[in-house]
Amino acid sequence: MKAIEKSKGIALEILFEALEVALISAYKRNFQAPGNVRVTVDRETGEIKVYSQLKVVQEVEQPQQEIELYEARVYDPRCQAGDLIEKEVARQEFGRIAAQTAKQVIIQRIREAERELIYNDFLERVDDIITGTVRRFEFRHAIVDLGRAEGILPREEQLPRERYRMNERIKAIIMEVRKSSKGPQIILSRNHTVFLKRLFELEVPEIYDGIVEIKAAARDPGFRAKLAVHSINEDVDPVGACVGPRGNRVQSISSELRGERIDVIRWSEDTEQFLANALSPARVVSVEISERSALIIVPDDQLSLAIGKEGQNARLAAKITGYKIDIYSETQIAQKRLSSLGLGADPDEEPEGEEETLTAETAETGEEESAPAETAETAEEESAPAETAETAEEESAPAETAETAVEESTPVEIAETAEEESTPAETAETAEEETEETGDADEGSAESPAE
Repeated sequence: MKAIEKSKGIALEILFEALEVALISAYKRNFQAPGNVRVTVDRETGEIKVYSQLKVVQEVEQPQQEIELYEARVYDPRCQAGDLIEKEVARQEFGRIAAQTAKQVIIQRIREAERELIYNDFLERVDDIITGTVRRFEFRHAIVDLGRAEGILPREEQLPRERYRMNERIKAIIMEVRKSSKGPQIILSRNHTVFLKRLFELEVPEIYDGIVEIKAAARDPGFRAKLAVHSINEDVDPVGACVGPRGNRVQSISSELRGERIDVIRWSEDTEQFLANALSPARVVSVEISERSALIIVPDDQLSLAIGKEGQNARLAAKITGYKIDIYSETQIAQKRLSSLGLGADPDEEPEGEEETLTAETAETGEEESAPAETAETAEEESAPAETAETAEEESAPAETAETAVEESTPVEIAETAEEESTPAETAETAEEETEETGDADEGSAESPAE
């Protein structure tokens, strides 16, 4: 018994109780005793005694379960009818079947006691870190040998893009312990926030000793994490203690987490300062708090750094502080406040009338490129006669130039050119005007075509 106690770690009293239950089962099966039987085993000498429990009656009808009153008073003088007394039964040798039954009962009881012991042991270690060896894989779950039991590392509790090899030693935390027919199920986790805290407790002596406290933590498993620390000793820098000489401590933890980036920030009782620290490494200009939300203003060149890749930095800052965070650059907040006063456009809204402006500009451009007949007539009405004459004099060449133009190109060619550059209505008018110009030039006249 003592050898089993030492090897299995089961209490000696539990082993004796298992032996007594096994002997009772074997006795009933071997001697067909339907009544209640009690077996005692002396803890010092190992002597076994068997007692049969009988009911006291006036007249016995079932000899194996009842006893007459006068006979019962031999064992207990004060007994009355209806009481139960125990009568020692002569010990007899068990047969092979009874011995096998006793053996099976003892083994079963020892297994149950061992499972209960393992369950209670691991239940007390929930949220503690543990080291195990990967033994096999079942449905993408890693089965880890923990020594006395096996733990399950589910796929959803593993780090992203993490792959394990057979017989690889890994660290994890005990997240949950469940009872089952096959023994306790120990659920492990590597992406839980508590796992990050336990790694810092192992790596940083100041945290283990209680000099530096971890106030809050947030993780995006496998990518980035934030840890807020505080020192109860003013002479100890909490951030420097966690980072370590040349960053050795935090780099060791990052390697265990497959390269996960870790930001260690200083916790502060001042909420505004804590919010500003949470957005590290970005610089913060000011913080405005309203209930459980915060408006944080950063320099223009720090906006993307404060938000982070896919909003990662801002999301972790919100988790670690418990506040809803809105981040604006200095330019954006200035435009927003001006728009609230009606002095500028809101940067969050599209400018109104943009489509109308574009339409107006397009219309003007179209008028310049190809003006319809009405536009030409309107231009002739609005233009002064003097300006028209001056323009005509500048555009029309002198008599020698007109003669050269007549030699180089006929009126028909001029008309064809005008048709390509203007609309049909303008082409006819332009051709007539140019023909008149050519004729007048030949006659030495300098009158304007419009006149």
